Amino acid sequence: MRMKREDVKKLDQLDGLHQYKEEFYTQPGTYYMDGNSLGLLSKRAEQTLLTSLNDWKQHGIEGWTDGKQPWYYMSEKIGELTAPLIGAKAHEVINTGSITTNIHQLLATFYKPKGSRTKILADELNFPSDIYAIKSQLEFHHSNPEDHLIQITSEDGCTIREEDIIEAMNNDIALLLLPSVLYRSGQLLDIGRITKAAHKYNIIVGFDLAHSIGALPHKLHEWNVDFAVWCTYKYLNSGPGGVGGLFVHEKHSGRKPGLAGWFSSSKDKQFDMDHELTPADTAGAFQIGTPHILSSAPLLGSLEIFQEAGIKKIRHKSLQLTELLMDLIEEHLSSYDFHIANPIDNHRRGGHVSLVHPEAASICKALKHQGVIPDFRAPNVIRLAPIALYVSFEDVYDVVLKLKDIMENKKHQQYSNQRGTIA
Repeated sequence: MRMKREDVKKLDQLDGLHQYKEEFYTQPGTYYMDGNSLGLLSKRAEQTLLTSLNDWKQHGIEGWTDGKQPWYYMSEKIGELTAPLIGAKAHEVINTGSITTNIHQLLATFYKPKGSRTKILADELNFPSDIYAIKSQLEFHHSNPEDHLIQITSEDGCTIREEDIIEAMNNDIALLLLPSVLYRSGQLLDIGRITKAAHKYNIIVGFDLAHSIGALPHKLHEWNVDFAVWCTYKYLNSGPGGVGGLFVHEKHSGRKPGLAGWFSSSKDKQFDMDHELTPADTAGAFQIGTPHILSSAPLLGSLEIFQEAGIKKIRHKSLQLTELLMDLIEEHLSSYDFHIANPIDNHRRGGHVSLVHPEAASICKALKHQGVIPDFRAPNVIRLAPIALYVSFEDVYDVVLKLKDIMENKKHQQYSNQRGTIA
């Protein structure tokens, strides 16, 4: 059935989350489809950042305990607010570091090569920084990554088969680290199935939730995942460079962090100034340095929105939006050499749509000129993320019509098919 403007307007009228668009700073005449790289600023996130600035202004150092948003406990508070989004207990979650420093921390903690069990299992489609971290940790242990890093290959260059992941498991694998959603294609892996299979071989299981947290529900505690990491500046809208987060299952409570630091300490012991660390018995033990307050504070406001809206409702709308986007692409763009690279089935798809096209870079430039903010990934992927909290169904309709206009009139051909410095 061909979708018309009045059809998508009806979808917006029925949308139970439509009011949240007004909470975000959207720009007139702009269609922001890059929230899977950097989410937009919300008014609540702005306010909680200003509150922490005012706490600094009014209290100075006493802001650590006496501010309206006490800094000393902010990381734990954010962890508590984040836990429902990933199916975790509050004490299993902490807001800290960056996604890569948290990977280093948890590999340093959980990767303990012994005997023949020395290998790390990953995949060839993961975001490069995860692989950089794994390789450097292997080298730290005097292991050659060429021998000790096993990367699952992709049959189509876009997706990974769970069967191939499970088939690669054996008693030589010490740890695996995989993305929950593949950044290039938006494929959602079956975390529960992979974790269950890996634990049969006593493999430590870690997941990178960068492209799933805030877009869909998780059950990390129930699935028995050992650890997870994520950034917060994508779907969680914490702002550029927003502080990351990590999850460590409570079965590992009391474990000494591989990389200890000032804030690894138990809160009630920290200012005893003892040179023997007493680690926190929560995920807080895996903090290292002093929390970055001004990069954390926006999350207090942002996560309040998630708490109100509910991650299940967000997921439901997200699937509706991406399904509409794919249907409209098939309807209007099937003759222009586009290929939808992400899985079509709802249970296999994350929060964005990946379009493959040989002229993807130039098309992205033309889209920006038309007021559409997409995301390009080399060599030929256009990622479009209709974020449930601030993208409407009519927005999606307009984006596809603009893309159709570009292709019909060959407007992209005036741009070079080379990525910019930041893609």
